[in-house]
Amino acid sequence: MGWLMNYPRVSIIILNWNGWGDTIECLESLYRITYPNYDVIVVDNGSEDKSVEKIKEYARGKIKVNSKFFKYNPKNKPIKVFEIDEGEAKRGKFNRPLYEKLDVDRRMILVKNKDNYGFAGGNNVGIKFALSVLNPDYVLLLNNDTVVDPDFLGELVKVAESDEKIGIVGPKIYYYDYNGRSNVIWFTGGRIHRWSFWIYSSCSRRKIDIKNGTQEISSVDVEWISGAALMMDTKYFGKLNPNYFFGNEDVELGMDAQRKGLRAAYVPSAKVWHKVGISRKKAKINVETLRGYFDFVRSNFPPYIYLYQVLINTLLIPMRFMRYRDLGMMYYLIEKIRQLQ
Repeated sequence: MGWLMNYPRVSIIILNWNGWGDTIECLESLYRITYPNYDVIVVDNGSEDKSVEKIKEYARGKIKVNSKFFKYNPKNKPIKVFEIDEGEAKRGKFNRPLYEKLDVDRRMILVKNKDNYGFAGGNNVGIKFALSVLNPDYVLLLNNDTVVDPDFLGELVKVAESDEKIGIVGPKIYYYDYNGRSNVIWFTGGRIHRWSFWIYSSCSRRKIDIKNGTQEISSVDVEWISGAALMMDTKYFGKLNPNYFFGNEDVELGMDAQRKGLRAAYVPSAKVWHKVGISRKKAKINVETLRGYFDFVRSNFPPYIYLYQVLINTLLIPMRFMRYRDLGMMYYLIEKIRQLQ
């Protein structure tokens, strides 16, 4: 196993909440990757749909995964599941000697949280466990509603290792299915707009990825990487901001990297497909989500809070520029924002 020392260790954390069907497709794609030194940690965030049982059934080879991106592989089953509860994870109670004896594609760690702690809180349980028990060089946060290319992790690590100032990397993320197409780009890194009504945005959305035979650049500096697929260097980062129930954590992580003099890099050669909107649809727009956004604004862009209050209280929201289907949501947001003030 000494040869693995040439490959930095990556602990991959997949957060599941009432989504075992998506999770096992994600897992099946992960167990096909070419990179040789990784851990798979599934953190169940207090699911109520028998997710834990279904994920274990998949690991035993009892559930066949169908996907348009790959063929199911029965040869790496059963996968040994190391099941621990939230308390054991926090205490670092784990049978690592037995775990290390198994091949990377024949083992899985399943952490059972007592409740739904949101994106940041749930992932933080997995991150803390990984750092205290497995000592990885990198932690990769991966949405459960994604499918990965076999070479994606090797490409991310290659770029991350190319410069010690790179603290965060992320892949090219496609829509899993955009009107029947799987070559439509959803995310290529993010930008922050300090003098705009919308504080942050994706650099590229809904663009067709056309292969033109030219040499693709290895990486591009961006300001933040989507939490749907985000790899961070454990020398610099050890958790997400738990004040944000859903969203904003990844943007603030990018801003934190800038404050530390680090780079966030988008890696075009690393490819992931994302079922865009599933996680947000399950989370729904609620008071916790909105409170997280305004906590983010208040912490990082204090003047914007007053700007938003003026816009809302004087009804200067530019609704005429919005699509009809967005108007109902905007009225809902206005009411919730007033409650948060």
